[in-house]
Amino acid sequence: MLNAITWTVSPNMIDGPITVRWYGLMFAIGFYVGYEIVSRIFKHEGAPERWLGSLFIYVVVATIVGARLGHVFFYDWAYYKDHLGDIVKIWEGGLASHGGTAGIMVAVWLYSRYVTKRGMLWTFDRLVVPVGLVAALIRLGNLMNHEIYGAVTDLPWGFCFVQNLHQWMGGAEPVFTQPCHPTQIYEALCYLVTFGVCMWLYWRRNAQERPGLIFGVFMLGIFVPRFFIEYIKNVQEPWEIAMRQTWGIDQGQLLSIPFIILGIWLIIRAMRRPRVHIDYPNKFADAK
Repeated sequence: MLNAITWTVSPNMIDGPITVRWYGLMFAIGFYVGYEIVSRIFKHEGAPERWLGSLFIYVVVATIVGARLGHVFFYDWAYYKDHLGDIVKIWEGGLASHGGTAGIMVAVWLYSRYVTKRGMLWTFDRLVVPVGLVAALIRLGNLMNHEIYGAVTDLPWGFCFVQNLHQWMGGAEPVFTQPCHPTQIYEALCYLVTFGVCMWLYWRRNAQERPGLIFGVFMLGIFVPRFFIEYIKNVQEPWEIAMRQTWGIDQGQLLSIPFIILGIWLIIRAMRRPRVHIDYPNKFADAK
């Protein structure tokens, strides 16, 4: 039986004049696979192919900008209010998934208003189908970065992460944490299940014919596990310790609650309304 897993994987997949980081690679793979899945969905329903390129741009920009601003305003405004120029330094780290989600919601509103001319739920029910996979890959990127891990554990699959990561990558001897919960893996597994359920709902159950149902299931599949895993995850900012002691939850859990409520409301709403008939021509709409 293992006592712990000593995690010595470098965040860099390729070192040299051009450095390729695992986190960036996971991000890129997620967006590529997501694009391909949404492309098949749009073709299945006969949507215009040109909508794909626009959606990709909206989502990529919104994810990066929203995740960065989410970190700035939700977690570390005390620092950034005095260092506004550092907000753009995303290469130094600092992205928040709740901010990314909020950014995507704003982007879908703009996309629906100016590109598809359809309701937001039409876009969300199709866009979120692959997002669970993207979220899982991003969490694996966090694993490679030795970040966002959990509290100390005596379970045999606890991970010893490198604490002095930057110094270690510069040639210093590693300083390891005590065995900790690999919460990145816990979340990644939950998100993969969410991805599988959303794929099943769309391709096997035609759940897109109940507007908002897939989107609601996705919200619960992402943020309910996130809420409970936070209990064994280390806080991202020191001030969250006092928040846990006072309120029993941290910032990540607080920010998850509105998305959970939204997911419940969407599912109830979708199941109370009749199905919407959708044709499936299995080809992109003719260009105009």
